Amino acid sequence: MKPPTDPVLPASALLLAAGRGERMRPLTDRTPKPLLALHGQPLIAWHLDALARAGVRHALINTAWLGEQLPERLGSSWPVDAASASATPLALSYSHEGRDFGGALETAGGIARALPALAECFWAVAADAYVPGFAFDPAALQRFAASGLLAHLWLVPNPAQHPGGDFGLDLNPGPSHQGCTLALNLPPTHPGPRYTFSGLALYRRELFAPPWLDIAPGNPQGIRAALAPLLRHAMDNQMVSAELYPGPWADVGTPERLAALEARIPL
Repeated sequence: MKPPTDPVLPASALLLAAGRGERMRPLTDRTPKPLLALHGQPLIAWHLDALARAGVRHALINTAWLGEQLPERLGSSWPVDAASASATPLALSYSHEGRDFGGALETAGGIARALPALAECFWAVAADAYVPGFAFDPAALQRFAASGLLAHLWLVPNPAQHPGGDFGLDLNPGPSHQGCTLALNLPPTHPGPRYTFSGLALYRRELFAPPWLDIAPGNPQGIRAALAPLLRHAMDNQMVSAELYPGPWADVGTPERLAALEARIPL
């Protein structure tokens, strides 16, 4: 993948759209999950609208399954809406994992592949997460950049399909982390509360390169690597902060969940 030439700005947002969507079949047999419609527009469009409203200038989308459909549908830019303070459309570029390697590289492998085109600190969002009220606040990006941490995650209360959650929260952080609430790698047997990772995060490029991730920037060999072990390693080194997101959120993972959201039935 070549870094984008227009615009010259590196991408400050990465939309993760390469998954097969097995649990969403048969809807995903002919349509990639990020392009499935919800309330009149593709799932991924909810994020693109929010990024454009926040003044983000360039977003990168990774693709694999039926990946050619995303640039065909979304194009190379996304218009801002009337509510946006920015007059500049959101430029779009693509990292085609399916075309280049025959399939998705998993989340960490895909981010490593996209790394040459990403900013030093960048937003990342699962394209199939439905978070209609989330604002990609520039101040949050600035705070994260100043923190020196490797990642900042948004966690949500555990949904019915994932009752055990993913990570804990340290609600009494030490002064060395500027008051940031640290994410904790709690085992499933730990008595403390665990929360579900929403798929929304801020990352620093450093997390996806050696020594944290043993993959060369750009992932020229197409190595597949999962995200969770990488995050847990960084948490064990007190390098990941997190916060609870109080707004509406859904993992649109099955046709039944998509239908419930379309009918505006709370999950």
